[in-house]
Amino acid sequence: EVQKHSVHTLVFRSLKRTHDMFVADNAKPIPLDDESHKVKMAVKLRTEYGSVLHMPTLKENLREKGGPNTGDPYGHKQYSGNQGQELEYLITGTHPYPPGPGVALTADTKVQRMPSESAAQSLAVALPASQSRLDASRTAAGVGDIYRHAGISERSQPPGMSVAMVEAGGNKNSALMAKKAPTMPKPQWHPPWKLYRVISGHLGWVRCIAVEPGNQWFVTGSADRTIKIWDLASGKLKLSLTGHISTVRGVIVSARSPYLFSCGEDKQVKCWDLEYNKVIRHYHGHLSAVYGLDLHPTIDVLVTCSRDSTARIWDVRTKASVHTLSGHTNAVATVKCQAAEPQIITGSHDTTIRLWDLVAGKTRVTLTNHKKSVRAVVLHPRHYTFASGSPDNIKQWKFPDGNFIQNLSGHSAIINTLAVNSDGVLVSGADNGTMHLWDWRTGYNFQRVHAAVQPGSLDSESGIFACVFDQSESRLLTAEADKTIKVYKEDDTATEETHPVSWKPEIIKRKRF
Repeated sequence: EVQKHSVHTLVFRSLKRTHDMFVADNAKPIPLDDESHKVKMAVKLRTEYGSVLHMPTLKENLREKGGPNTGDPYGHKQYSGNQGQELEYLITGTHPYPPGPGVALTADTKVQRMPSESAAQSLAVALPASQSRLDASRTAAGVGDIYRHAGISERSQPPGMSVAMVEAGGNKNSALMAKKAPTMPKPQWHPPWKLYRVISGHLGWVRCIAVEPGNQWFVTGSADRTIKIWDLASGKLKLSLTGHISTVRGVIVSARSPYLFSCGEDKQVKCWDLEYNKVIRHYHGHLSAVYGLDLHPTIDVLVTCSRDSTARIWDVRTKASVHTLSGHTNAVATVKCQAAEPQIITGSHDTTIRLWDLVAGKTRVTLTNHKKSVRAVVLHPRHYTFASGSPDNIKQWKFPDGNFIQNLSGHSAIINTLAVNSDGVLVSGADNGTMHLWDWRTGYNFQRVHAAVQPGSLDSESGIFACVFDQSESRLLTAEADKTIKVYKEDDTATEETHPVSWKPEIIKRKRF
């Protein structure tokens, strides 16, 4: 049986239930526990301000807090450089100064006292050793400024270099440092290179050049379809090899066997035995002109690149095509090998650079930053980096993922070749006959060379197709369109005084891509 209630009772019951339901505010913060708050603030003080806790508290703060004996609300002992005496904070030096910030310096307000011995010691503790030895004009800064600088990495800057945001309590909240614009670091000095020998003998453009591992001779390939071997010391012709039926575009000498490899626009890749001076192997497979080749430094593998948009990996002994590296959409102009991953790097007329997985025969990374054909790639002999040359820029990259480092701008021409030595001299040779020499680390262009063409040649035949350092890295050889090989060496008489670096630490305005 349902008990009947009056309307009055039912309404009040409903009100009570509604009140009970909505009166609880679960989002309301819990009351602050004093003990927990003290522990939290003690930890924060120690971790964030531990490096400056040994320094005395500013006098202005003490006045606000009611004198030096007020005590720390978080149970911390007050550290003072002047134990047992009144805290005095003075300026080192003898210049008059106002007693506080915002006070005009007049005869009535000026303060000019020397610091007590203990106060000077406490300042010496707070500053680096080098700072305490600076001249008096540099150290004539307010103690408040010195305290605000404590713990900031740029402590040696004059006080005017930073703006300190200080709360009402005088505690340091944050510091806004005046940032300097990034500047190019000073480049390493390199002696200039000078032309000291011109070797002629080819009847066509000299398209490629390589130095043998023993540094006794070097080999060139030409548009006259011949391969010539020259003595490095004297520049005399030792041998001519014939066999290609079109321009020879690439030559390389093996360090692991007495073989010379060559490739050309006749689609042929040949292996020459230098004991018999005869071709002993052909590598068939490319469908168009073969533009370049390289040998793997640790295994018997040859890599070639072609106008058929592929690079091919060959087993030197069996002549088998191990992999066909396809992915480029235009002629592959250059290929390089290294022992570390990625073991193969190609540059193409499709404007991309690809880093390849040798085992899988597939692309690891494709770099699309260049806007024009990439005709040259060079690997640094010591650093895990490489450079690529294109008419838009020379770019430096970091292995293994091809992270961009910097642009080397200024060589506005079709760059056919790049070479770098262990001293960090990067050479770029262009189609118009100009050669620029760069400091690898900073990208500073320290020399520009434009050698005259051989007598009897047209000025338009000024062009550099290939360049290479010899094994001692004291000679630079260039293969040119005037049918000559030019040999450069460092100027022994040059010094940093006679050829100073005309470098200014200008603000860097590098395009990232």
